[in-house]
Amino acid sequence: MCTAVTFNHPPRRPANFAPWYKRGLTLWEWVVQLKMSEKSLFAVLLRSPWWISFALAVAVGAVCYNFFPVRFAVVGALSGLPFAVIGSIALWRQMRAPSPAKIEATLESLASMSSRDFSTAIEAAYRNAGFATALYAKDGAEFRIEKEGRVSLVCCKRWKAAAHGVEALRDLSTAMTAEDANLGIYVALNPISVAAQQFASKNSIRVLQGTELALLMSGAIATKK
Repeated sequence: MCTAVTFNHPPRRPANFAPWYKRGLTLWEWVVQLKMSEKSLFAVLLRSPWWISFALAVAVGAVCYNFFPVRFAVVGALSGLPFAVIGSIALWRQMRAPSPAKIEATLESLASMSSRDFSTAIEAAYRNAGFATALYAKDGAEFRIEKEGRVSLVCCKRWKAAAHGVEALRDLSTAMTAEDANLGIYVALNPISVAAQQFASKNSIRVLQGTELALLMSGAIATKK
C-alpha cells in the first residue's frame, strides 16, 4: 500500500517581484517605498515631525546602553538605529513637502475647477505618478488605475460635495468587488462623515483629501498664486 507524500512549498513570489537592484532603484528609494501598516509605530513616526524619531533613537540607545551587559554595550547603543532610519526618511519627505500655503492654494484651485477639468487633472496626476489609467464605464467609480499589478478604482464625481455619507462609498465597494480591485480611492475636498470613515477603513477604501490630495494634484494643475 502506497502512501501519498505531499510537500509544502513556500508561497510563490508575485510575478512583479524583483529586488531593488533589478528594479532600477537605489537602496534608499527601495526603503522609502516599503509598505507597512498605517497603524504601525513606524508608519505613525513617518507622519510625525522628523525630530521625534531621532529623539526616540537617542532615548532607546541610551536606555539599552545602560541596561545591557558591558560586553553588549555597543549593541545596546545601536538599538535605536531603526528609529534613526525612520527619522531620516521622515526628514527627507518633509523637506520635499510643499509649504502649507502652497497646499492651501492647490486646494482652492481644485475647488474652482469644473467637473470635466478636475477629471482630466486627476487622471493626468495618476499617469504622472506612474499608473496606467482608464475610464471606468460602470457605476461606483470613474477611473480604473493600475500599477505593479495592483488595481484600484477611483471615485471622484462627488469631490466638491459639502457632505459625504456611506452610500457613495458603498457603491465604490460594490464596484471593487465586481472588478476584483485591491483598493478603492474616494476623492473629497470636504470631510466625510464618521460612519463613512468607518466604512472606508473596513472595506479597503482610502479617502483622498487635504494634503494628500494636494500633493497628488500639484503637478497636474496650474496653481493660482
